[in-house]
Amino acid sequence: MDRFLALRSFTEVVDAGSFVAAAEHLGLSKAAVSRHVAELEARLGVRLLHRTTRKLSLTAEGEVFYARSRQLLADMEEAEAELTSRSREAVGQLRVSAPVSFGILHLAPVWGAFRQKHAKVVLEVNLSDRVADLAEEGFDVAIRIANLASSSLVSRQLAETRVVLCASPQYLRRAGKPRHPSELARHAVVAYSYWAERDTWEFDGPQGKVAVRTEPWLRTNNGDVCRAAALQHQGLILQPTFIVGTDLAEGRLVEVLAEYKSLTLGIHAVYQSRKHLTPKVRLLVDFLAAWFRKERWPQ
Repeated sequence: MDRFLALRSFTEVVDAGSFVAAAEHLGLSKAAVSRHVAELEARLGVRLLHRTTRKLSLTAEGEVFYARSRQLLADMEEAEAELTSRSREAVGQLRVSAPVSFGILHLAPVWGAFRQKHAKVVLEVNLSDRVADLAEEGFDVAIRIANLASSSLVSRQLAETRVVLCASPQYLRRAGKPRHPSELARHAVVAYSYWAERDTWEFDGPQGKVAVRTEPWLRTNNGDVCRAAALQHQGLILQPTFIVGTDLAEGRLVEVLAEYKSLTLGIHAVYQSRKHLTPKVRLLVDFLAAWFRKERWPQ
């Protein structure tokens, strides 16, 4: 007995509500479908269906077996779709949403390299620090820099970035280097307005968590503006290493209160579903994962 065909016949009979309708859907004779279900029941040693002249219904055992059969068939379809997708080309429009600074600094070189491998893709890249709704706005992939909450979306981590408190050496010589987060209240501060707590900065220090209320002289929704102000010796900033890592490595900026840690954030490619994933999405996510396997900024 072909077990796969027997499972298909059984689930189709349940879904269609009759042997005749199931046979039509499967392209088999009613006798063949009836035989498959009967052989399945005989092999299992249980009755799966109550049969009357008017209707079919599941037995208690049938209900359990139907649920498991449905899942097995769905898993098989997904596995086949995945293998088929991997063998096909990336074709058509591919819409990507990404944060502004990260998109300019670290994704801009990606697109040409990706297209060299996949010339039939047309890319549309939208840069915004607003969190896009993939389904509503029609994006295939979004890049998100966050510690992601659980959701129906699928994510793949590409890299991570530390959020660092820093300033220029000139500013620190002029204003003094803080020795505790509580001293930030008296310092010039440039704040990123999309941080969840806005003007309250939180750190994990030697004695536990510390939160301090800052008084920014400038708030902005763009990390590059924060960086520019720090490089002009205008105050302290709290920014990720993908923006300030090179400045720190080359001494233009200095990490402050290194023993007091801020966030470490994952950088993720997010998409809607593994099931029936198109080759263009799969290939882009795989390409991004390989691209960021090499460290692209000093941590």
